[in-house]
Amino acid sequence: MNTALHFTDTLLHDLRQLLGSAAVLDSLEEREAHSADVYQVGVTCAAVIRPRDKASAAKAVGRIVQSGYDVIGRGGGMSYTGGYTPIRSASVIVDLSAMNQILEINADDMYITVEAGVTWQQIHAALAPRGLRLPFFGTFSGARATVGGGLSNGALFMATARYGTAAEMVLGLEVALADGSIVRTGQAGFANVVKPFYRTYGPDLTGLFVHDTGAMGVKLQATLRLIRAPAEQDYLSFVFPDIETAARALSEVARAEVAEEAYVFDPESTRKNLSAGDLAQGVKTLAAVVKGQSSMLKGLKEGAKLVAAGRNFIDGDVFSLHVVCAGRSAGAVAGDVAACRAIVAKLAGKEIVNSIPKAVRAMPFPAMNAVLGPAGERWAALNAKVAHSDALAVIRGADKILHEYRDEMTAKGVTLTRLLIAISNHAFSYEPVFHWHDRWLPVHRRTPEPQHLAKLKEPAANPAATALVQQLRERLVAYFAEIGAASNQIGKTYLYGTSLLPSTRALVTAVKQAVDPDGRMNPGALGLGDAKPSGAAGNR
Repeated sequence: MNTALHFTDTLLHDLRQLLGSAAVLDSLEEREAHSADVYQVGVTCAAVIRPRDKASAAKAVGRIVQSGYDVIGRGGGMSYTGGYTPIRSASVIVDLSAMNQILEINADDMYITVEAGVTWQQIHAALAPRGLRLPFFGTFSGARATVGGGLSNGALFMATARYGTAAEMVLGLEVALADGSIVRTGQAGFANVVKPFYRTYGPDLTGLFVHDTGAMGVKLQATLRLIRAPAEQDYLSFVFPDIETAARALSEVARAEVAEEAYVFDPESTRKNLSAGDLAQGVKTLAAVVKGQSSMLKGLKEGAKLVAAGRNFIDGDVFSLHVVCAGRSAGAVAGDVAACRAIVAKLAGKEIVNSIPKAVRAMPFPAMNAVLGPAGERWAALNAKVAHSDALAVIRGADKILHEYRDEMTAKGVTLTRLLIAISNHAFSYEPVFHWHDRWLPVHRRTPEPQHLAKLKEPAANPAATALVQQLRERLVAYFAEIGAASNQIGKTYLYGTSLLPSTRALVTAVKQAVDPDGRMNPGALGLGDAKPSGAAGNR
């Protein structure tokens, strides 16, 4: 008898008994699809489960670990750093997408409790009619990306210039540990507590499970704080001749605390963004712009401006800074707008039509067609978080490395775009994105709208380009570690574990040992163990 097959069959039987047959997937197609992310293919898992409630999910986790299999939590499947790609075949992926209920919206105490599979889009849609919002309220991929995945990997973008990342608004979590128990953090972790309204009575246990890439446990439920949605907003766009001046402006806008969002596109990013989409998408965006204004008259005026600007409002190879200002009154927003303009004027920036930030805010969670580029190309991003005073240094250091590969990148068809993001008033995010043509991975075939995918042609296999992208990523990741940069979406890519001071690493390892003594929770994540991923950035 094949012992491995026997154990798998026994485990699958037990999981079907616990979750129901429909919640246990073991076809090769599903196992392969769930074992690959946006960038790479992992070792094919033994099974995928889709629990529908936290009690059965936790029991399943305990049973899987007891059987000697790894447990890997998965949310929307938007990782590009190996966040949920298995390193061993004896693994089960826990797909949380079926746990997608909003459990409570408490407008009096200003919190919302949701299951881990709820998307950012779901939350935004549920809160908007109540005049409420999350502080940080989602990512570009928020139509698919989940709260559990975002909290595991450091989600950011919408309102990040003012409110930071997803981690900073969490009040408490419910997490399944490797033994099948459920731990509650925050105020919900105390006896006689009815409302999970507070995070830090004693040591911050919530923080142990945030940005952990699922290495500490499987998130089942989260309570997040709310704000009242700003009554007014305005949008600004400026252009600069070079990335360093644009970065200076971005950092100064962040320090001044006058924006909810502030980000910079390089020229190639702008070209790609403006070439994507179609007439139907444009009409949807226009309608959303009109609807999103504080009055119908203002909405019609803003919509008319968007139509007049078209897609040719940025000329030349310029770097564009886009800003969203928001507040409780028109006067407050006008003051922030004036401050932004004054900052940019000192750096000789030029104001242009504000179509990009206006369109992004009008439809913050578009369909996930951008998982592929406009010409069907693949892409994969990296990121380095540094202090604002180190922004120019990280840009220059990365540019120096990339310059070494300029000719090879051209020869193999690998291109680069860069995105800069302000994170609150104290952090600067540098995000290089590589684009290249190669065979698609399962996520590329499954995620876009069918009508959009039909317009694209899958490229031929291009292993040389993919190998170069991997080399570039490894060089940049090593550089980021060398300069002490932070990164979100740690996954199995960034050098978190090996970069820690010995005493800090010992503490993190001890915590990991306490909650996962056999090392079964997403092994390889955070770089805490000796296990190394054997997946590749290629395709099947």
